[in-house]
Amino acid sequence: MKQTLASPAHSHRAPAQRDRRSPRAVQPHAATSATSTTATVLDVADGLFSLRCAGLPRTAHRAASCLLAPAPGDLVACLDLASDGLWIVAVLRQAQPDATLTLRTAGAMRIEAAALALCAPELALEGETIGVRATRLQVASDEAELLGGRLKVLGATLKVIGDSLSTVFDRVAHFSKHHLRTTEGLDRVHATQIEQQASQILRLSSEHTLVNGEKLVKARGAQIHFG
Repeated sequence: MKQTLASPAHSHRAPAQRDRRSPRAVQPHAATSATSTTATVLDVADGLFSLRCAGLPRTAHRAASCLLAPAPGDLVACLDLASDGLWIVAVLRQAQPDATLTLRTAGAMRIEAAALALCAPELALEGETIGVRATRLQVASDEAELLGGRLKVLGATLKVIGDSLSTVFDRVAHFSKHHLRTTEGLDRVHATQIEQQASQILRLSSEHTLVNGEKLVKARGAQIHFG
């Protein structure tokens, strides 16, 4: 009886070739396509910008990094996001080079720097609330003008030095625990009525004292001493 032995090549099946590609590698990734272009601003309304881009009208938003507010006629750089529309990222050329530059943000703006210098022929800050905080604040100007409905200054020490001081008020109220005043030259007060009161001592001292009453000079006291 003959026995036929199967060849090893036929008796064992070759293992299936494994897919070397990882399951993660074959998973599709969402890709965001973006193209850069330039456009001209036509109009601005409600935070949206009407542009002429490649000869076609488009509507765009302003990117948060573009602080300079675009104006009609300006040439702007834009980023066209396939899934998020057109965004203005920078102002390349202004239609009016001499126009006032306006920095605008949708929310509050905060500037942090080790040193900050603002240099401009004319600088205007406008806002409902403007706060400046510094360990030492120095302002130098040849001519300064401060306008306001109400002015309040708080400080532990206040020192004002100048050649001339002129103030005009309808009413002045002053209170202090101690009031010292020194005048080298003439100290003159002119008023319709002058009233001075002291709870303890009222003293007038000078080398020459003149009291002149056109109609009446009156002195009243429990004791009156002359000499």
